[in-house]
Amino acid sequence: MRRLGETGFGEKESITVFKLVANEVWAFDAEWAPDTISGRAAYDLANEMSDADVIEEMWKRGGATEENPHPYLKTALCRIVSVAVVRRRAGPGREVRLDLFSLPSPDQPDVPEASIVGRFLDAVGKAKPQLVGFNSISADLVIFVQRAVANGLTAPAFCKRPDKPWEGVDYFARGSDWHVDLREELGGWGRSGSTLHEIATACGIPGKLDVSGDNVADMWFGSDRRRIVQYNECDSITTYLLWLRTAHFGGFLSTDEYMAEQRQFHEMLENKASDPSNDHLVRYLDRWDALRQRRDPEPPQFAPNS
Repeated sequence: MRRLGETGFGEKESITVFKLVANEVWAFDAEWAPDTISGRAAYDLANEMSDADVIEEMWKRGGATEENPHPYLKTALCRIVSVAVVRRRAGPGREVRLDLFSLPSPDQPDVPEASIVGRFLDAVGKAKPQLVGFNSISADLVIFVQRAVANGLTAPAFCKRPDKPWEGVDYFARGSDWHVDLREELGGWGRSGSTLHEIATACGIPGKLDVSGDNVADMWFGSDRRRIVQYNECDSITTYLLWLRTAHFGGFLSTDEYMAEQRQFHEMLENKASDPSNDHLVRYLDRWDALRQRRDPEPPQFAPNS
């Protein structure tokens, strides 16, 4: 096992599947919907076709059936409509700062795709965080690269790769320490694989609430942009909490540190939930508390003075 260096958090060795926890970690999740411009071009569809007909044709060619009318489409033919991140920054004294942000923000949902993609990749290239996702190797990070190219964007800082994997941050190398895909780390594929909802709820962490990924396209074309961003933020929160639990399993955090960081995060969400526009965080916190109570009838309390 590799001993952590200057870019890692602490001087501990890991017994789990990822080898380090960097000083800055971004647990991220993206949402996307069919892109009618790409669909028209890929399938040579007439300009006179309505957007609704184009989307139906895209789903048809994507393998739609009566049981599954909205199949998973090639990500290159979809547009990114939202990205959400839980940002974790650790200081030299192991103190942790946590934040939640999204593009676009819930109160400004109508933003061009190029702006969402460009701003996110530029921010990653500048901060060089350790990225954490769920199914992000096969989907989330892939669609960012595809849609950046489709939109004619440039992101040299994000794309820069070291000559050797251990000499710097590399988001493209398979098995890179700088991109952790929890789906692969916690069981992967086949019959033993789990969805984010399944593995999260098994851990006492909220999974899907009243929305799932299958609803995003309908919400997008129904102009319910705020709800998409709120759903996206909840998924990024779930991804962070699952990563935190895995980092504790790997020995990067003591049990006391793990519980303290959960309390800190819970309090951060409570502060954000005090804003009436963040009603989704109220629902998330209620569900989180209920799941913890179900899993442990007397769980440690998250109150500041507990």
